[in-house]
Amino acid sequence: MPVLEKIVISDFRNIQLQELEFSPNVNCISGNNGEGKTNLLDAIYYLSMTKSAFASSDKFCFRYGTDEFSLAGTYRMENSLSSRFALKITSKGEKKVRRDDKPYPKVSEHIGVLPIVMVSPSDISLVSESGEERRRFVNAVLSQMDREYMSALQQYNRLLMQRNRMLKEMTVDRDLLEVIDMRMSALAEPVYKARKAFVEQLRPIVKEYYKTVSGGSEEIDIEYDTELDKASLDQLLAASIDKDKALRYTTSGLQRDDLQFTMNGHPIRRCGSQGQQKSFLVSLKFAQYEIMKKKYGFAPMLLLDDVFDKLDMGRISNLLQMVASNDFGQIFITDSNKVRMSGIVDGLTQDRAYFETSEGTFRRI
Repeated sequence: MPVLEKIVISDFRNIQLQELEFSPNVNCISGNNGEGKTNLLDAIYYLSMTKSAFASSDKFCFRYGTDEFSLAGTYRMENSLSSRFALKITSKGEKKVRRDDKPYPKVSEHIGVLPIVMVSPSDISLVSESGEERRRFVNAVLSQMDREYMSALQQYNRLLMQRNRMLKEMTVDRDLLEVIDMRMSALAEPVYKARKAFVEQLRPIVKEYYKTVSGGSEEIDIEYDTELDKASLDQLLAASIDKDKALRYTTSGLQRDDLQFTMNGHPIRRCGSQGQQKSFLVSLKFAQYEIMKKKYGFAPMLLLDDVFDKLDMGRISNLLQMVASNDFGQIFITDSNKVRMSGIVDGLTQDRAYFETSEGTFRRI
Protein backbone atom coordinates (compact mmCIF):
# COMPACT_ATOMS: atom_id res chain seq x y z
CA MET A 1 0.00 0.00 0.00
CA PRO A 2 1.66 3.29 -1.06
CA VAL A 3 1.96 5.72 1.86
CA LEU A 4 3.05 9.31 1.29
CA GLU A 5 5.89 10.00 3.73
CA LYS A 6 7.10 13.38 2.44
CA ILE A 7 6.08 15.93 -0.18
CA VAL A 8 7.99 18.86 -1.67
CA ILE A 9 5.88 21.52 -3.43
CA SER A 10 7.29 24.38 -5.50
CA ASP A 11 5.25 27.22 -7.06
CA PHE A 12 1.96 25.33 -7.01
CA ARG A 13 -1.08 27.61 -6.70
CA ASN A 14 -0.45 29.77 -3.59
CA ILE A 15 2.32 27.50 -2.24
CA GLN A 16 5.79 28.90 -2.97
CA LEU A 17 7.96 26.21 -1.41
CA GLN A 18 7.00 23.64 1.20
CA GLU A 19 8.44 20.37 2.45
CA LEU A 20 6.15 18.35 4.71
CA GLU A 21 6.32 14.93 6.39
CA PHE A 22 3.11 13.05 7.09
CA SER A 23 1.64 10.42 9.39
CA PRO A 24 1.01 7.06 7.69
CA ASN A 25 -2.47 7.10 9.19
CA VAL A 26 -4.49 10.34 9.54
CA ASN A 27 -3.32 13.86 8.63
CA CYS A 28 -5.45 16.87 9.54
CA ILE A 29 -5.02 20.27 7.89
CA SER A 30 -6.80 23.30 9.35
CA GLY A 31 -6.92 26.98 8.41
CA ASN A 32 -9.24 29.65 7.13
CA ASN A 33 -10.79 29.41 3.69
CA GLY A 34 -8.47 30.44 0.86
CA GLU A 35 -5.25 29.81 2.81
CA GLY A 36 -4.12 26.66 0.96
CA LYS A 37 -5.70 23.58 2.60
CA THR A 38 -7.31 22.39 -0.63
CA ASN A 39 -4.18 23.25 -2.64
CA LEU A 40 -2.15 20.81 -0.55
CA LEU A 41 -4.66 18.03 -1.20
CA ASP A 42 -4.68 18.89 -4.90
CA ALA A 43 -0.87 18.62 -4.99
CA ILE A 44 -1.16 15.11 -3.51
CA TYR A 45 -3.85 14.26 -6.07
CA TYR A 46 -1.58 15.55 -8.87
CA LEU A 47 1.16 13.14 -7.84
CA SER A 48 -1.25 10.25 -8.36
CA MET A 49 -3.26 11.37 -11.40
CA THR A 50 -0.81 13.83 -13.10
CA LYS A 51 -3.58 16.42 -13.22
CA SER A 52 -5.63 18.59 -10.92
CA ALA A 53 -8.79 17.38 -9.23
CA PHE A 54 -10.30 20.81 -9.90
CA ALA A 55 -8.67 22.78 -12.72
CA SER A 56 -9.45 21.84 -16.31
CA SER A 57 -5.98 22.95 -17.40
CA ASP A 58 -2.51 22.79 -15.84
CA LYS A 59 -2.01 26.51 -16.54
CA PHE A 60 -4.40 27.40 -13.70
CA CYS A 61 -2.08 25.74 -11.17
CA PHE A 62 1.01 27.93 -11.57
CA ARG A 63 1.72 30.24 -8.66
CA TYR A 64 1.10 33.84 -9.73
CA GLY A 65 4.04 35.21 -11.71
CA THR A 66 5.68 31.83 -12.38
CA ASP A 67 5.79 29.69 -15.51
CA GLU A 68 6.31 26.21 -14.03
CA PHE A 69 5.64 24.18 -10.92
CA SER A 70 7.06 20.96 -9.53
CA LEU A 71 5.90 18.33 -7.06
CA ALA A 72 7.85 15.47 -5.52
CA GLY A 73 6.67 12.78 -3.13
CA THR A 74 8.48 10.03 -1.28
CA TYR A 75 6.20 7.01 -0.85
CA ARG A 76 6.62 3.81 1.12
CA MET A 77 5.43 1.18 -1.33
CA GLU A 78 3.79 -2.20 -0.69
CA ASN A 79 7.21 -3.91 -0.58
CA SER A 80 8.24 -1.54 2.28
CA LEU A 81 10.79 0.11 0.00
CA SER A 82 10.62 3.83 -0.73
CA SER A 83 10.11 5.37 -4.16
CA ARG A 84 10.31 9.00 -5.15
CA PHE A 85 7.85 10.33 -7.69
CA ALA A 86 8.42 13.73 -9.28
CA LEU A 87 6.25 15.80 -11.60
CA LYS A 88 7.20 19.02 -13.39
CA ILE A 89 4.92 21.11 -15.62
CA THR A 90 5.85 24.23 -17.59
CA SER A 91 3.75 26.94 -19.19
CA LYS A 92 4.85 25.60 -22.61
CA GLY A 93 2.81 22.48 -21.97
CA GLU A 94 5.70 20.19 -21.05
CA LYS A 95 4.79 17.57 -18.47
CA LYS A 96 7.45 15.24 -17.09
CA VAL A 97 6.80 12.45 -14.60
CA ARG A 98 9.61 10.42 -13.06
CA ARG A 99 9.89 7.49 -10.69
CA ASP A 100 13.20 7.26 -8.88
CA ASP A 101 14.66 9.70 -11.44
CA LYS A 102 13.59 7.53 -14.38
CA PRO A 103 11.06 9.14 -16.74
CA TYR A 104 7.95 7.25 -17.77
CA PRO A 105 7.84 6.58 -21.54
CA LYS A 106 4.23 7.80 -21.38
CA VAL A 107 2.67 9.92 -18.63
CA SER A 108 -0.40 7.67 -18.69
CA GLU A 109 1.73 4.71 -17.50
CA HIS A 110 1.86 6.33 -14.06
CA ILE A 111 -1.93 6.30 -13.61
CA GLY A 112 -2.90 3.61 -11.12
CA VAL A 113 0.52 3.29 -9.49
CA LEU A 114 -0.58 5.50 -6.56
CA PRO A 115 -4.32 4.80 -6.15
CA ILE A 116 -6.29 7.73 -4.75
CA VAL A 117 -9.84 8.86 -3.97
CA MET A 118 -10.80 12.47 -3.29
CA VAL A 119 -14.00 13.76 -1.69
CA SER A 120 -14.55 17.53 -1.91
CA PRO A 121 -17.29 20.19 -2.14
CA SER A 122 -16.62 20.41 -5.88
CA ASP A 123 -18.14 16.92 -6.22
CA ILE A 124 -21.51 18.68 -6.37
CA SER A 125 -20.79 19.12 -10.09
CA LEU A 126 -21.46 15.39 -10.45
CA VAL A 127 -25.09 16.13 -9.55
CA SER A 128 -25.62 19.63 -10.88
CA GLU A 129 -23.66 19.77 -14.14
CA SER A 130 -23.55 17.94 -17.47
CA GLY A 131 -22.83 14.30 -18.22
CA GLU A 132 -19.23 15.24 -18.98
CA GLU A 133 -18.55 15.52 -15.23
CA ARG A 134 -20.02 12.08 -14.56
CA ARG A 135 -18.07 10.53 -17.44
CA ARG A 136 -14.90 12.12 -16.04
CA PHE A 137 -15.64 10.50 -12.68
CA VAL A 138 -16.12 7.04 -14.24
CA ASN A 139 -13.00 7.44 -16.40
CA ALA A 140 -10.86 8.53 -13.43
CA VAL A 141 -11.88 5.44 -11.45
CA LEU A 142 -11.59 2.88 -14.25
CA SER A 143 -8.35 4.33 -15.64
CA GLN A 144 -6.66 3.73 -12.27
CA MET A 145 -7.79 0.11 -12.16
CA ASP A 146 -7.75 -0.95 -15.84
CA ARG A 147 -4.96 0.01 -18.25
CA GLU A 148 -6.77 -1.61 -21.19
CA TYR A 149 -9.79 0.60 -20.50
CA MET A 150 -7.62 3.71 -20.45
CA SER A 151 -5.83 2.73 -23.67
CA ALA A 152 -9.08 1.93 -25.53
CA LEU A 153 -10.67 5.20 -24.38
CA GLN A 154 -7.64 7.28 -25.43
CA GLN A 155 -7.61 5.67 -28.89
CA TYR A 156 -11.38 6.12 -29.22
CA ASN A 157 -11.12 9.82 -28.35
CA ARG A 158 -8.36 10.35 -30.92
CA LEU A 159 -10.50 8.73 -33.63
CA LEU A 160 -13.49 10.78 -32.52
CA MET A 161 -11.50 13.98 -32.99
CA GLN A 162 -10.43 12.79 -36.45
CA ARG A 163 -14.02 11.94 -37.35
CA ASN A 164 -15.29 15.34 -36.22
CA ARG A 165 -12.60 17.09 -38.28
CA MET A 166 -13.73 15.13 -41.35
CA LEU A 167 -17.37 16.05 -40.75
CA LYS A 168 -16.44 19.74 -40.83
CA GLU A 169 -15.05 19.39 -44.37
CA MET A 170 -17.18 20.30 -47.38
CA THR A 171 -16.81 16.80 -48.87
CA VAL A 172 -16.70 13.78 -46.58
CA ASP A 173 -14.72 10.71 -47.66
CA ARG A 174 -17.30 8.00 -46.96
CA ASP A 175 -14.83 5.13 -47.36
CA LEU A 176 -12.42 6.59 -44.83
CA LEU A 177 -15.32 7.39 -42.54
CA GLU A 178 -16.45 3.75 -42.60
CA VAL A 179 -12.95 2.60 -41.64
CA ILE A 180 -12.88 5.05 -38.72
CA ASP A 181 -16.37 3.95 -37.64
CA MET A 182 -15.33 0.29 -37.59
CA ARG A 183 -12.24 1.06 -35.51
CA MET A 184 -14.25 3.24 -33.11
CA SER A 185 -16.85 0.50 -32.71
CA ALA A 186 -14.18 -2.08 -31.83
CA LEU A 187 -12.72 0.24 -29.21
CA ALA A 188 -16.12 1.27 -27.82
CA GLU A 189 -17.15 -2.27 -26.92
CA PRO A 190 -14.66 -2.90 -24.06
CA VAL A 191 -15.20 0.63 -22.70
CA TYR A 192 -18.97 0.14 -22.73
CA LYS A 193 -18.70 -3.25 -21.00
CA ALA A 194 -16.32 -1.88 -18.34
CA ARG A 195 -18.60 1.08 -17.59
CA LYS A 196 -21.66 -1.15 -17.38
CA ALA A 197 -19.95 -3.61 -15.04
CA PHE A 198 -18.63 -0.76 -12.88
CA VAL A 199 -22.07 0.80 -12.41
CA GLU A 200 -23.59 -2.58 -11.54
CA GLN A 201 -20.89 -3.07 -8.93
CA LEU A 202 -21.28 0.51 -7.67
CA ARG A 203 -25.06 0.59 -7.15
CA PRO A 204 -25.52 -1.70 -4.13
CA ILE A 205 -22.44 -0.32 -2.36
CA VAL A 206 -23.59 3.30 -2.74
CA LYS A 207 -27.03 2.33 -1.45
CA GLU A 208 -25.53 0.69 1.62
CA TYR A 209 -23.27 3.64 2.40
CA TYR A 210 -26.13 6.08 1.93
CA LYS A 211 -28.24 4.18 4.45
CA THR A 212 -25.38 4.43 6.94
CA VAL A 213 -24.75 8.14 6.36
CA SER A 214 -28.37 9.27 6.10
CA GLY A 215 -30.17 6.82 8.35
CA GLY A 216 -31.87 5.18 5.38
CA SER A 217 -34.77 7.61 5.05
CA GLU A 218 -34.52 7.87 1.24
CA GLU A 219 -34.05 5.33 -1.56
CA ILE A 220 -31.27 6.27 -3.97
CA ASP A 221 -30.21 4.60 -7.22
CA ILE A 222 -27.75 4.89 -10.12
CA GLU A 223 -28.34 3.91 -13.74
CA TYR A 224 -25.95 3.81 -16.69
CA ASP A 225 -27.51 5.70 -19.60
CA THR A 226 -25.94 4.70 -22.92
CA GLU A 227 -27.01 4.32 -26.55
CA LEU A 228 -24.90 1.18 -26.81
CA ASP A 229 -27.59 -0.74 -24.93
CA LYS A 230 -29.68 -0.44 -28.12
CA ALA A 231 -27.16 -1.22 -30.87
CA SER A 232 -23.45 -1.52 -31.65
CA LEU A 233 -21.58 1.72 -32.28
CA ASP A 234 -21.05 1.06 -35.99
CA GLN A 235 -24.83 0.64 -36.37
CA LEU A 236 -25.48 3.84 -34.44
CA LEU A 237 -22.94 5.80 -36.49
CA ALA A 238 -24.37 4.49 -39.77
CA ALA A 239 -27.88 5.50 -38.72
CA SER A 240 -26.82 9.02 -37.70
CA ILE A 241 -24.49 9.86 -40.61
CA ASP A 242 -26.87 12.31 -42.29
CA LYS A 243 -27.49 14.08 -39.00
CA ASP A 244 -23.76 14.12 -38.24
CA LYS A 245 -22.97 15.67 -41.64
CA ALA A 246 -25.62 18.35 -41.15
CA LEU A 247 -24.44 19.23 -37.63
CA ARG A 248 -20.76 18.64 -38.52
CA TYR A 249 -19.97 16.57 -35.43
CA THR A 250 -20.56 13.02 -34.14
CA THR A 251 -23.90 12.71 -32.36
CA SER A 252 -23.67 9.08 -31.20
CA GLY A 253 -21.12 7.23 -29.11
CA LEU A 254 -19.41 6.87 -25.75
CA GLN A 255 -19.10 10.65 -25.48
CA ARG A 256 -22.85 10.79 -24.85
CA ASP A 257 -22.88 8.26 -21.99
CA ASP A 258 -24.24 9.46 -18.66
CA LEU A 259 -25.13 8.33 -15.15
CA GLN A 260 -28.60 8.95 -13.76
CA PHE A 261 -28.65 9.66 -10.00
CA THR A 262 -32.12 9.32 -8.47
CA MET A 263 -33.75 9.63 -5.06
CA ASN A 264 -37.14 7.98 -4.56
CA GLY A 265 -37.36 7.70 -8.34
CA HIS A 266 -36.67 11.40 -9.06
CA PRO A 267 -33.43 13.16 -10.14
CA ILE A 268 -31.38 14.00 -7.06
CA ARG A 269 -30.44 17.40 -8.48
CA ARG A 270 -34.13 18.39 -8.39
CA CYS A 271 -35.52 16.72 -5.29
CA GLY A 272 -32.50 16.34 -2.99
CA SER A 273 -31.61 18.92 -0.33
CA GLN A 274 -28.02 20.11 0.00
CA GLY A 275 -27.47 17.67 2.86
CA GLN A 276 -29.01 14.79 0.93
CA GLN A 277 -26.93 15.55 -2.15
CA LYS A 278 -23.77 15.78 -0.05
CA SER A 279 -24.61 12.49 1.69
CA PHE A 280 -25.13 10.84 -1.70
CA LEU A 281 -21.84 12.17 -3.09
CA VAL A 282 -19.89 11.08 -0.02
CA SER A 283 -21.52 7.63 -0.36
CA LEU A 284 -20.58 7.55 -4.05
CA LYS A 285 -16.93 8.33 -3.34
CA PHE A 286 -16.72 5.86 -0.44
CA ALA A 287 -18.19 3.18 -2.72
CA GLN A 288 -15.46 4.05 -5.24
CA TYR A 289 -12.95 3.63 -2.43
CA GLU A 290 -14.31 0.20 -1.51
CA ILE A 291 -14.27 -1.01 -5.13
CA MET A 292 -10.68 0.20 -5.63
CA LYS A 293 -9.58 -1.38 -2.34
CA LYS A 294 -11.02 -4.73 -3.45
CA LYS A 295 -9.38 -4.44 -6.87
CA TYR A 296 -5.91 -3.53 -5.55
CA GLY A 297 -5.95 -5.65 -2.41
CA PHE A 298 -5.07 -2.61 -0.29
CA ALA A 299 -6.63 0.72 0.62
CA PRO A 300 -6.02 3.67 -1.73
CA MET A 301 -5.12 7.05 -0.29
CA LEU A 302 -8.20 9.01 0.81
CA LEU A 303 -8.44 12.82 0.61
CA LEU A 304 -11.36 14.38 2.49
CA ASP A 305 -11.62 18.09 1.69
CA ASP A 306 -14.13 19.96 3.89
CA VAL A 307 -16.16 16.75 3.96
CA PHE A 308 -18.06 17.80 7.09
CA ASP A 309 -19.53 20.85 5.39
CA LYS A 310 -23.34 20.60 5.01
CA LEU A 311 -23.50 17.34 6.98
CA ASP A 312 -25.12 17.44 10.43
CA MET A 313 -23.27 15.97 13.41
CA GLY A 314 -25.27 12.73 13.26
CA ARG A 315 -24.19 12.13 9.68
CA ILE A 316 -20.60 13.12 10.51
CA SER A 317 -20.61 10.54 13.33
CA ASN A 318 -21.93 7.85 10.97
CA LEU A 319 -19.29 8.73 8.37
CA LEU A 320 -16.40 8.52 10.83
CA GLN A 321 -17.67 5.22 12.20
CA MET A 322 -17.43 3.86 8.67
CA VAL A 323 -13.85 5.13 8.45
CA ALA A 324 -12.92 3.55 11.77
CA SER A 325 -14.42 0.16 10.98
CA ASN A 326 -13.31 -0.50 7.41
CA ASP A 327 -9.51 -0.77 7.56
CA PHE A 328 -8.86 2.51 5.78
CA GLY A 329 -5.33 3.46 4.77
CA GLN A 330 -3.65 6.87 4.82
CA ILE A 331 -6.16 9.71 5.13
CA PHE A 332 -5.87 13.48 4.67
CA ILE A 333 -8.64 15.64 6.14
CA THR A 334 -9.14 19.41 5.84
CA ASP A 335 -11.52 21.51 7.90
CA SER A 336 -11.66 25.19 8.79
CA ASN A 337 -12.91 24.19 12.27
CA LYS A 338 -9.82 22.83 14.02
CA VAL A 339 -11.66 22.08 17.27
CA ARG A 340 -14.35 20.07 15.51
CA MET A 341 -11.81 18.12 13.48
CA SER A 342 -9.56 17.29 16.43
CA GLY A 343 -12.55 16.27 18.53
CA ILE A 344 -13.54 13.74 15.87
CA VAL A 345 -10.08 12.49 14.86
CA ASP A 346 -8.68 12.14 18.39
CA GLY A 347 -11.42 9.61 19.09
CA LEU A 348 -10.60 7.77 15.89
CA THR A 349 -6.85 7.11 16.20
CA GLN A 350 -3.78 7.98 18.24
CA ASP A 351 -1.58 7.99 15.12
CA ARG A 352 -2.34 11.36 13.57
CA ALA A 353 -0.62 14.58 12.57
CA TYR A 354 -2.01 18.12 12.65
CA PHE A 355 -1.05 20.99 10.36
CA GLU A 356 -2.12 24.62 10.19
CA THR A 357 -1.90 26.76 7.08
CA SER A 358 -1.79 30.47 6.39
CA GLU A 359 -1.17 32.05 2.97
CA GLY A 360 0.23 28.83 1.54
CA THR A 361 2.60 28.14 4.42
CA PHE A 362 2.07 25.00 6.51
CA ARG A 363 3.16 24.33 10.08
CA ARG A 364 2.95 21.04 11.94
CA ILE A 365 1.42 21.51 15.40
